[in-house]
Amino acid sequence: MTPSTEARAASGDGRQDDTGVDTVTGAFSYSGRAIAAELTARGRRVRTLTAHPQRAVDTAIEATPLDFDDPRGLAASLEGTTTLFNTYWVRFAHGTTTHERAVDNTKTLFAAAKQAGVSKIVHVSILHPSSSSPYPYFRGKALCERALAESGVASAVLRPSVLFDEHGVLLNNIAWLLRRLPVFAVGGRGDYRVRPIHVADLASLAVDAAGWTEDRTVDAVGPERPTFNELVGEIRAAVQSRAAIVHVPGPALVLGSRVLGLALRDVLLTRDEYASMAGGLADSTAPATGATSLSTWLGEHADELGRTYASELDRHFRS
Repeated sequence: MTPSTEARAASGDGRQDDTGVDTVTGAFSYSGRAIAAELTARGRRVRTLTAHPQRAVDTAIEATPLDFDDPRGLAASLEGTTTLFNTYWVRFAHGTTTHERAVDNTKTLFAAAKQAGVSKIVHVSILHPSSSSPYPYFRGKALCERALAESGVASAVLRPSVLFDEHGVLLNNIAWLLRRLPVFAVGGRGDYRVRPIHVADLASLAVDAAGWTEDRTVDAVGPERPTFNELVGEIRAAVQSRAAIVHVPGPALVLGSRVLGLALRDVLLTRDEYASMAGGLADSTAPATGATSLSTWLGEHADELGRTYASELDRHFRS
């Protein structure tokens, strides 16, 4: 289990400046919400730059629009910030939102932070970013890390892959499919591994990273490293599904996911997401930085997991 909120609050985050503001991009979304909650638990004052200011209801968090078309306004919104926690990114291209544009937006954000005098940037990246990657997601993340290194602002880079908790998309939707379909398809042999980390563990690591005295890049990974077959099997057992697990060629899985996505008005799985996972890019052999056991968590949350479908497009692109 994750450490208690009380224990984390008592331990502090190692920073000497307790008077400033910490700014989180996307504090009403997923990982940003967890980081904002962790900061609040440790007694920090929290501000957010958000694409969804309408979600700022019944919260003490000061919300400012995340407007990349107004660099001067971004810098003004960041004034007084001690640490910027950046979770901004896009999972897949949609409409005019592309990974290339996300890179440009991130550079704009870093430049605004520099102009505003932000002391440190804690940046959430991805496992195995590479500027030569065939996948725009990983290539873009590498370019963002390079821009951060060139910004001149002290930094910490955290590299997770699969995040989980009761609000996550991937594990929830696997469970949703297992509860409803007689057959669940796994691409290829399913022997590729993943290193999931609980989003609260990522948040705790991010707040700790604000107190690191040197620039560091860390794989943000949990204690377990299951194959995808094992992951699906554990979820299947937890939700007591009777679905048969079958293996299909990768292209067939991507095509089937696309058809099902059309029916659900969502994007279940992209070709790049499958290929990168099957290629080992969701795996790491680094020491665990999170303590929460995925298998234990599944057992504790089986009743609610997969009861409703989690739409990526509804969360990020639709009103």
